[in-house]
Amino acid sequence: MSKRLLLLLLFVLALLPASVAWAEDAPAAAAPAAAAAPAAVDVSALQDRIADLEAYVNNGARVAKDAAGKDRASLVAGPGPGHNAWIMTSAALVLFMTLPGLALFYGGLVRSKNVLSVMAQCLGLAGVVTILWWAIGYSLAFDHGSPFLGGTKFAMLKDVLSTPNTDYAGWVSHNVWAMYQLMFAIITPALIVGAIAERMKFSALMLFMVGWMFIVYFPLAHMVWGADGFMNGVWNANAGIKAVDFAGGTVVHMSSGWSALVLALIVGKRKGFGKENFAPHSMVLTMIGTGMLWVGWYGFNAGSAVAADGVGSQAFLTTTLATAVACAAWPAAEWISRGKPSVLGFCSGAVGGLVVITPCAGFVTASGAVIIGVLAGIVPFFACTKLKTALGYDDALDTFGVHAVGGTMGALLVGFFATAEVNPNLDLNLKDIVGKTLWLEQLKAMGLTIVMAVVATCILGYALKATIGLRPSEEDEVTGLDLSDHGERGYHSSEVA
Repeated sequence: MSKRLLLLLLFVLALLPASVAWAEDAPAAAAPAAAAAPAAVDVSALQDRIADLEAYVNNGARVAKDAAGKDRASLVAGPGPGHNAWIMTSAALVLFMTLPGLALFYGGLVRSKNVLSVMAQCLGLAGVVTILWWAIGYSLAFDHGSPFLGGTKFAMLKDVLSTPNTDYAGWVSHNVWAMYQLMFAIITPALIVGAIAERMKFSALMLFMVGWMFIVYFPLAHMVWGADGFMNGVWNANAGIKAVDFAGGTVVHMSSGWSALVLALIVGKRKGFGKENFAPHSMVLTMIGTGMLWVGWYGFNAGSAVAADGVGSQAFLTTTLATAVACAAWPAAEWISRGKPSVLGFCSGAVGGLVVITPCAGFVTASGAVIIGVLAGIVPFFACTKLKTALGYDDALDTFGVHAVGGTMGALLVGFFATAEVNPNLDLNLKDIVGKTLWLEQLKAMGLTIVMAVVATCILGYALKATIGLRPSEEDEVTGLDLSDHGERGYHSSEVA
């Protein structure tokens, strides 16, 4: 080390004690200006907001108790964005089931000269039912009224705005809920089309459906899903029949399926039935329609939780399992009994699984769904082959065999497989009968649904048959309903039979 650097270091060390002493003796620096006192925090309001956030995440009630024990309104304005988004998506998925799913599924199963007729019927019902729903249908189904029918408060969708209707969903807009339920109202009568395909006039069908919506669908939807409904066992403590129906076993499939059979009997068999070839003209269209139905059905079943919550996710799982198992079980039964598994068998099995799991979806375990899937593939298969052949009725596209038989079976099975382990809401009003006698309540609901559907269909069917007639002329039926009812052809190539 150089001498100069050594001297500099010694000089610094010599000055250090003096510097420290000076710092200790120096007057304290002026304290900074006092910070403004923080505004008082309303801890109670903050706790309320946190509680509201927890309720949104858990899909709980929007109303809590204040310090005095009184109800207070939620401090979170408007619907919950996540739940709202899922139900809007679900509504679109359910519409997708009808347009184009069901239209393609049915369209492929008829002969080419009638393909447009079933598509027109699906489109026509989408328009007509929407008008009825806006005018009075939604109110009759979901307004408070009697245990059997709602009131008129929501006629023309008055006061059906973005604020949630907490009778049905704490975090979903009332208008979104109304549109979601509209999609169920559209597809239900459209299912009936399959039984009378190729032989009922468009005008007669539309008039029949208008009457059917008022006599069957609106009252049944209110009884099963209305807040004060006669068969709403989950949510109405005063329900006369304490039954359950997660997404439409009674309301959708039983009502349409049993009505379909009765209407098919009233209309009569297709000309040439049992003598001519009535094979599907395009299994390609039917398979595409099946795929669309399967995808759309997630909105139908998982959306029926009316929230993006755990119940909805369980319904998503059980729908997938039951449908896939039934999609394998039906063609397996076909393979054993007929020697080959057909694409129609795969398609029919998938739809059968979707139908049977519908009333059960948010109430049953994964293993329960697998058992339901096996039954959904086998029982409707025999109904569509053996039973139909034995009784000789002309259910053109097997609406009765799949939707009535499958829906009825599903409505009964949920009585045995439903568990509060999956859906704690079952403990609200049904704790004493779930796992015990719920199946008896299901039988009551099934019986009432069948009576309503059969009686209403007889009244409407025979009334129209005696007035405007149900069928086209024989000449028009031979020509095809595409031309006779709509003046169009689905195909212009002679290659399509």
